[in-house]
Amino acid sequence: MHHLRIIAAAALVAVAGFAYAQNDYDEIDPSGQSITFWHQHGGVREEGLQRIVERFNSDNPYGITVVAEYQGSYPEVFQKMLLLVGTTDAPNLVVAYQDQAAAYQFADGLVDIRTFLASERWGFEPGDFADFFPGFIASDVNPVLDGQLLGFPPNRSIEVMYYNDDWIRELGFDGLPTSPEAFAEQACAAAERPFTAAQGSISSLGYALTLDASRLASWTFAFGGDIFDVDTNRYTFDSDAAIAAMTFLQDLFERGCADIVTERFGDQADFGLGQVLFTVGSSSALPFYRDAIEAGADFDWSVGAVPYLGDAPVMNVYGASVSITAGHAPEAELAAWLFVKYFTDREAQAEWARASNYFPVRASVAEGLGDYFDADPAYEAAFALLPFGVSEPIAPGYAFVRDLVAGEMAAIVDGADVATTLRRVNDEANRILEEQLADLD
Repeated sequence: MHHLRIIAAAALVAVAGFAYAQNDYDEIDPSGQSITFWHQHGGVREEGLQRIVERFNSDNPYGITVVAEYQGSYPEVFQKMLLLVGTTDAPNLVVAYQDQAAAYQFADGLVDIRTFLASERWGFEPGDFADFFPGFIASDVNPVLDGQLLGFPPNRSIEVMYYNDDWIRELGFDGLPTSPEAFAEQACAAAERPFTAAQGSISSLGYALTLDASRLASWTFAFGGDIFDVDTNRYTFDSDAAIAAMTFLQDLFERGCADIVTERFGDQADFGLGQVLFTVGSSSALPFYRDAIEAGADFDWSVGAVPYLGDAPVMNVYGASVSITAGHAPEAELAAWLFVKYFTDREAQAEWARASNYFPVRASVAEGLGDYFDADPAYEAAFALLPFGVSEPIAPGYAFVRDLVAGEMAAIVDGADVATTLRRVNDEANRILEEQLADLD
């Protein structure tokens, strides 16, 4: 419940901020503007995005034209933006993770979207805005930068537990575990009793852990804690919950019930072969898990919440947002916002969910996804967990912290003292944050 209160508070901060934001766009006319949108989508996702862009270009009443341009991966987009941020050569819209958006804003490179939300002419109607999952909006509120809203979410993914339902029932359990204790019991049982339909080698494992900061965050959330304090703007990797979560995982390793993922996408491959009972990862990988299972052991499977201690799950929700760059004419900035608003309306969100397999940012979109849910029950199961979403830190420099965390997770599962290691992580993470904030002075 602690995390849900944080998200609720952050959402209220964002909404309250609307009333105080500068309202400079009400008399601006965006007619005839041509804007550029840099993104990272390829393949079917890019095709889906282009369809949405084309419909906006043909239907919007202002004659606005959006040109969507693929610019490579997230890191490639980020590196290109760093050379142009704050100039008129920057794109009008850019995909950005929250820490990347913070880096751009250090150079006054973005527009605070609260300005548009505060506008009587260009903002949302209150009832319409209430349709958005509040945790999604709150994840773009930057507490370090005075609560500025530096991006707006067109989609999100959620960290889920993938599980082999057939194997769980072979082991004599009734269904997926919802508590850490039940998770450990099933994982250790799987390590002792291989899945009868497993393919390939005879190895059998309960849980395959990817060394990734998002895994540490997800388990810490599930244990009732957090890795960042928005009130003090400090990391809390050494919280009681984080220590308990990593001690729990370390114990699974010591008992031979868990192991690390050593190859890229190795968790998906081994899960598909029926060699691993549980993995935890992004819902955006659902199609890849499905392909691995159909090509492998072909069993009944689904996803659920990361096992938790409280009365309700606490889900790690993440994803890049769309940021509006500063330095362009107000007419162009407003035109960019109108496309963002269109991209996040119900019709476009339903189309984008189908094309991308990401989750829509509006709750009401579920009403039009019945056939999609029927065809993909795991997607529906994950969608049902979205109201319980919280987010990882929005602090500048978080990418550097993530690398640090991954390395220290390896030390912990190899037997290092958990509390000592997490204190070291926390000290270094806060040092990185202080260095980043010093650039603001």
